[in-house]
Amino acid sequence: MPHYFILRAIYKSWRTQFIACITYESSGTVVDVFPPPGPMWILGKEFTGRRDHQEVKEFIQSRLWVTYRKGFSPIGGVGPTSDQGWGCMLRCGQMMLAQALICRHLGPDWKWDRNYPSEDYLKLLKLFLDKKDSCYSIHQIAQMGVSEGKDVGHWYGPNTVAQVLKKLAAFDHWSNIAIHVALDNTVVKDDIRKLCRIIPPESRPSSLVAPKTTTSTSSRSANVFHQHQGDRAARASGHASSVGWKPLVLFIPLRLGLNEINGVYINRLTQTFRLKQSLGVIGGKPNHAHYFIGVLENVREKSKELSLVFLDPHTTQPVVDVDQWGHLADESYHCSHVSQMPITSLDPSIALVSSSYMLRGVRSSALFSWIHTRHSQW
Repeated sequence: MPHYFILRAIYKSWRTQFIACITYESSGTVVDVFPPPGPMWILGKEFTGRRDHQEVKEFIQSRLWVTYRKGFSPIGGVGPTSDQGWGCMLRCGQMMLAQALICRHLGPDWKWDRNYPSEDYLKLLKLFLDKKDSCYSIHQIAQMGVSEGKDVGHWYGPNTVAQVLKKLAAFDHWSNIAIHVALDNTVVKDDIRKLCRIIPPESRPSSLVAPKTTTSTSSRSANVFHQHQGDRAARASGHASSVGWKPLVLFIPLRLGLNEINGVYINRLTQTFRLKQSLGVIGGKPNHAHYFIGVLENVREKSKELSLVFLDPHTTQPVVDVDQWGHLADESYHCSHVSQMPITSLDPSIALVSSSYMLRGVRSSALFSWIHTRHSQW
């Protein structure tokens, strides 16, 4: 009997990789031998090529890899049953948000255990299954996109998917996160405070602060979803009690050039992957989106070339759901390889994503602006 389960696991792994190979939608980017010998930063963690070979592969494989799927129920009852060819930005948005929820519920150092999945992990994964009653499913994103002027089956840009996820997050009471989308390359701090501050129902409307609210966030992920901003505001106003603070996911849609990325932004952009709050970047090429999770240095003869590391959604896999025995085959949601591309090939339209106030101590003025309050004419 043990041999049966071993062979079954080997077959599933082989089948997943085979399907990924034959359905890959190429964009001229190849899957390279990974990791290369140079240093790299992946979602705020530093790795050193060959020395951390196994560690970096395990870390990347533990991220949720969300790709095109086929065979799901028609979107809206009469719509498409596959998102191949149009859903890549939606899938990148799902991957980014899944990383935020991993930090929220499982901790930033969590590693996938294919044999003994935890209940919280399975609950998190079910939020992204391709069925109409999953909170962040392709069905929910595509239908909510209609309110943003996008018909089902149309390609999204980074800003559109950010706005849609912001609306859907209001229905995810388990995670209880706040999503803020900064517009016009400007982060308004007062907007974030109003969105994230928790005011209990019994508090008076004029109350500036509320008693500290206990959340389900584990202590190991507390360093990712900061609450000290609310505490600092309470101390500044002279109140002893602290302000409850919702975990924040901050989208900053940017345009870093006209037809190609302007070289002046490259160094600042790569610095963001070093921050522990980083959730990566969604973007890529026109009509061909990727989820960028890190940056690495490819050491050439007498030169260094910066490359972006990304998870690629352009593989069409069969839909996955819980079977009659309650088992969820999750192998196809984890990828053992990544792709890389020169940073100079990046399309200038991107969205920078963070799990908190970011870039503290990092010069960010070349990317976007910080202001305390919204101007009266806005």
